[in-house]
Amino acid sequence: MVPTDEPTDVPTEGGSAVPQTPFDESERLVWAGNAAAYEAGFAKLCAHPVPRLLDAARVRTGARVLDVGTGTGSVAAAAGARGARVAAVDAEPDMARRAARSVPGARVLVAALPQLPFTDGYFDAVVGNFVLNHVGRPRAALEELRRVTRPGGRIALTVWAAPAAPGQALLGRAVEAAGVPRPPSLPTLAPEEDFPRTPDGLAALLRGAGLAGVECVPLSWNHRTTAREWWSGPAAGVATIGRTVLSQGPAVAERIRRHFAVLAREFTDEDGALVLPHTALLASGRVAG
Repeated sequence: MVPTDEPTDVPTEGGSAVPQTPFDESERLVWAGNAAAYEAGFAKLCAHPVPRLLDAARVRTGARVLDVGTGTGSVAAAAGARGARVAAVDAEPDMARRAARSVPGARVLVAALPQLPFTDGYFDAVVGNFVLNHVGRPRAALEELRRVTRPGGRIALTVWAAPAAPGQALLGRAVEAAGVPRPPSLPTLAPEEDFPRTPDGLAALLRGAGLAGVECVPLSWNHRTTAREWWSGPAAGVATIGRTVLSQGPAVAERIRRHFAVLAREFTDEDGALVLPHTALLASGRVAG
């Protein structure tokens, strides 16, 4: 955590607001007020890459670390446990409040990419666990991460791979089986902003932002959960899948749930647990200079 002799007011600066894309605005609505429901389910899945993410950023004792898109604070807490001096941001106030409670001593602010309230080159390492999945301008976001990282500092990021691994695709398959289209109120990323969710595609994105020594590797694992827990996220409206489910009304939501229950059987082991294969991409690079 931030030592008592380290200024807890991490240097910040203001600036005019950057216009948000329709995708960004949709993401704000998707995640609003959902911190508790996210923490109870999907956050457990997203925590899996955290040690590898911090290793890639070379987070160690005394390092000044920024966790972007901190969610409920799992990455920030793990960085603090390594003795790093931690700041964290999230675009959703509910997430930021929960992270601030779970990571005592860290500076946690509400902020959204591609504009961060920090001075140039302050951080030794910047990490973002699945944050690029939720921004409308990934290239501008990376440029901003580079701006706040010191020369020689490191940036490490994860995104979900595409095509999706079987476990990651389960909920979407249930929606498709129920004949439910993506609601028009949930825009997709603009084509000119998208990038291939492959090792080469993500690595190219980081190189395009001027990072040196870029590496990108796939991370695959089986997430163990229960059908009840896995359905609880969509049922509460968490993420795009949750907004899709809730937008259909109770009768259609129940139809989706029934399809989910059937499809989940292929991932259910003899103990009744769901074993869901997932694949993410972990990319890292160094700020030149």
